[in-house]
Amino acid sequence: MPRQVFLYDPPERFVAGTVGEPGQRTFYLQATSGSRVTSVALEKVQVEALAERIDELLDEVLRRSGGTAPVPAVAPTDLRDTAPLDQPVLAEFRVGTMALAWDGDTQTVVVEAQAVVEVDPDEFGEELANELATEAADALIGDDEHGPPLLRVRMTGAQARAFAGRALEVVAAGRPPCPFCSLPLDPEGHVCPRQNGYRR
Repeated sequence: MPRQVFLYDPPERFVAGTVGEPGQRTFYLQATSGSRVTSVALEKVQVEALAERIDELLDEVLRRSGGTAPVPAVAPTDLRDTAPLDQPVLAEFRVGTMALAWDGDTQTVVVEAQAVVEVDPDEFGEELANELATEAADALIGDDEHGPPLLRVRMTGAQARAFAGRALEVVAAGRPPCPFCSLPLDPEGHVCPRQNGYRR
């Protein structure tokens, strides 16, 4: 079966968002162009890592170009997107591996999110299954026509800065940290390891 590639070059909108209450949130990346909407589910740590890496990549592009690259140092306010995810949110797949690159020819940031690669250890043996999963992850940037589903988004430096800013805000909008142990606080409190297990 041919690989399913969801390509947005460029998207009208590319954002990270959540569905659910803090502590029970599901994180998504969502790309939109016209009436076409693609949502993929991923983990909170993946959203945070992607946003941080985008900022680091753009800072490096600015540094190497001596400030001449079309990349703003901060996200432009006119690109700030605080709207919720487009409904209904239907995940095409769960993200396993992500890749990030700067395309110098088009002066754009390329984000790729590939579906989780499921390899049955019973079918191949555990060692070979791990090897196959690693090979699939390493081939992310490639255009293997039979690989797992892939979301590929190309955007300007300004769009990428705006994406990263919103993504970090979404991650930070969860449960507040405990002032003693820094673990997330549930509305009903939590068992704090710094307080010998007393519920705070």
